[in-house]
Amino acid sequence: MEIIDIKNLKKAYNGLTVLDIPNLEFKAGQSFGLVGNNGAGKTTLFRLLLDLIKADSGNVLSKGADVAKSEDWKNYTGSFIDEGFLIDYLTPDEYFQFIGRLHGLTDGDLEAVLAKYEDFFAGEIRAKKKYIRDLSKGNQKKVGIVGALLGNPDILVLDEPFANLDPSTQYRLRAELKKLNEETEITLLISSHDLAHVAEFCERIVILDHGQVVKDIHTNEETLKELEEFFIEKIKVSPEVVEGDSEA
Repeated sequence: MEIIDIKNLKKAYNGLTVLDIPNLEFKAGQSFGLVGNNGAGKTTLFRLLLDLIKADSGNVLSKGADVAKSEDWKNYTGSFIDEGFLIDYLTPDEYFQFIGRLHGLTDGDLEAVLAKYEDFFAGEIRAKKKYIRDLSKGNQKKVGIVGALLGNPDILVLDEPFANLDPSTQYRLRAELKKLNEETEITLLISSHDLAHVAEFCERIVILDHGQVVKDIHTNEETLKELEEFFIEKIKVSPEVVEGDSEA
């Protein structure tokens, strides 16, 4: 069953089309990876999925309802795109308490959930009396990811979750996401530049290039090689370097 259905979705900035997807479906319970170079449209797609920006045409249906016209999807969707999702003048504990209350969690329920992520926090997040704005980018990301999970969402959207994390934390996060996917029916939507991490646990990977879907892969033991070959070929065809595009 499709939990998210994209139809004729287009977005342009200053006359330049950055996303053009005629049709793309995400099945419930599937772990889905979105990859592509900077400027491919990954962040734009996620922002449209979360109704953070308006499409020029087309729509995104979540459980059959248009996200631009309904608020229902917010009750079962967790997401972390960037630090703008955080309340940076709170400490991490205050932030978790705030998010917990939004989802109706008691203090005991909240502590039980947070206890599952102590290894992921690595002793650097909780009970430090440090504002979120004063944390490293990596630790801010940890707070955002766990905050997105507090509501026990049906859908989890994470944009570049492995960026700014040290290698050990990247592997911890990958293990947590893989475990989450295996033990629950959550639908994971993750964008990443890290092909190895995505190929390890995503059941399906879509490559975006200049805003269009150019490959839709159901993963197997050859997937990482296939991804690497695609991007190596891109270098041969188009050797120019794309500098940091905010709409990655």
